[in-house]
Amino acid sequence: MKRFIQQQRSKKQLEGPLVKKGQAHAPAPASVVAYTSILFLLILLTTATISSLWSTLSSTNNKTTSIANQTIVAADALAKHSNNETNNTTSREKPKKRPFQFQATLNCRSIENKTCSTLYPKTTTTTFEVNEDVCPKYFRWIHEDLRPWKGSGVSRDIVERAKKTAHFRLVVKKGRVYVEKYRKSIQTRDVFTIWGIMQLVRRYPGMVPDLELMFDCDDQPVILARHYSSNLMAPPPLFRYCGDRWSHDIVFPDWSFWGWAEINIRPWEHVLKDIKEGNKRIKWNDREPFAYWKGNPFVADTRQDLLKCNASNELDWNARLFAQDWIQESQQGFKQSNVANQCTYRYKIYIEGFGWSVSEKYILACDSVTLLVKPRFHDFFIRSLQPLQHYWPIRDNDKCHSIKHAVDWGNIHMQQAQEIGRAGSNFIQEELKMDYVYDYMFHLLNEYAKLLKFEPMVPEGAVELCPEAMACTGSGLEKEFMTESMVKEPSTKVPCTLPPPFEPNSLRIFYGKKLNIIRRIEKWEDNYWKNRNQHLHTHR
Repeated sequence: MKRFIQQQRSKKQLEGPLVKKGQAHAPAPASVVAYTSILFLLILLTTATISSLWSTLSSTNNKTTSIANQTIVAADALAKHSNNETNNTTSREKPKKRPFQFQATLNCRSIENKTCSTLYPKTTTTTFEVNEDVCPKYFRWIHEDLRPWKGSGVSRDIVERAKKTAHFRLVVKKGRVYVEKYRKSIQTRDVFTIWGIMQLVRRYPGMVPDLELMFDCDDQPVILARHYSSNLMAPPPLFRYCGDRWSHDIVFPDWSFWGWAEINIRPWEHVLKDIKEGNKRIKWNDREPFAYWKGNPFVADTRQDLLKCNASNELDWNARLFAQDWIQESQQGFKQSNVANQCTYRYKIYIEGFGWSVSEKYILACDSVTLLVKPRFHDFFIRSLQPLQHYWPIRDNDKCHSIKHAVDWGNIHMQQAQEIGRAGSNFIQEELKMDYVYDYMFHLLNEYAKLLKFEPMVPEGAVELCPEAMACTGSGLEKEFMTESMVKEPSTKVPCTLPPPFEPNSLRIFYGKKLNIIRRIEKWEDNYWKNRNQHLHTHR
């Protein structure tokens, strides 16, 4: 207060010039020093206020995306429109550069005498851009596959009941992956499935929620719906590669998306590019005008039945069918089994084996018309395809007549046939690329985690896994394919937006449309053979 009174008394002096014109600078009086101090404080307060206001305004320009009960800040990618009439385009801000939170390449030396926890310390918050892309339509089946648990949720008790046939339990806890193995799967199915989930966690660090699940790597679904028709007991949630209309198994992408080492099929991202290049080598019109199939006929009776449609001296059903001997092929270096080199026929046959077949995506990607023998099973993407748009349906109880008619029809209606082949191929190339495979995995696991009614725990005996712990202990093609398919850096965007569930009426319409198209084609086929037989009878 005393200082303030002194300042007021000297106010008149302060209002005058501090140095008279023509005079040398003299030491400033005490009152001048006081005035300068107050002025400096006012400047500091003003600067702080403006800085706070600017920070508040800047924060309102950020969007937030809620994923798995976590809020991830995403920088607003859209800049404001310029007021300049000559420049009415919208610019995008460059995304913030995020530091790597894991090693971009395998370092097998680093795993010696170390654990995954020391190799990969806990990560910090990651910034993602907003993704305005809506997921493909087949993502809607996620809601249908999880519908049995929508009302009751998933308790620990029913998870434990799924252990009966499971090959492993997988736990994601705070961004880390733990596995408890129960039994060995066929070949390396379990290994590459676990590897794939680990890559998902690397692709979206901090976004995959804590969860606990059981996985069965065998071919056929086992959770029969008829055993859980009442609401008294929910079925055990069991993940696997395929399902059918009579089961409640949860369908998940199969191991071959990260490579099938035993038969030298590279990771899907690479194979997809190879097939796309292979499609360019021979135009559809220049391809063999027959239906092609090559595979193992001994895994299912339906495949052995298909072999009866092969061309003979008496009959030609327009089919060219080949049995694949994988033992001999492996001994000869897999020279005759490259799927990218098999797009040389106008038509390719898809037929199931003991369960659904991995070959489905390779066949559909070929630009050829897929002749799809009536399936029992479905994988995670096939349910959204429509006959006569993406494929041509083939009867399973009269394959030869059905194939003969399909090929004859296509060779007459070549433009329409090419459009069917191209639509199926475009679906695979555009909607089944690895970006969407990972997004499907994320949304399926995220929706599943929301249903859990217990806190996921790492069981005793479970092993924490990281890329080095898996790939560095492997060898040959197994290690090579893991290296090829390893996620090198986090995604810059959040996953695509999950579409809503089917409305009950829309699902009925979807099934009705598919059934009507199949019946129409079967009617064409019946008329074709009726007219053909009448013609042959007339000319005898």
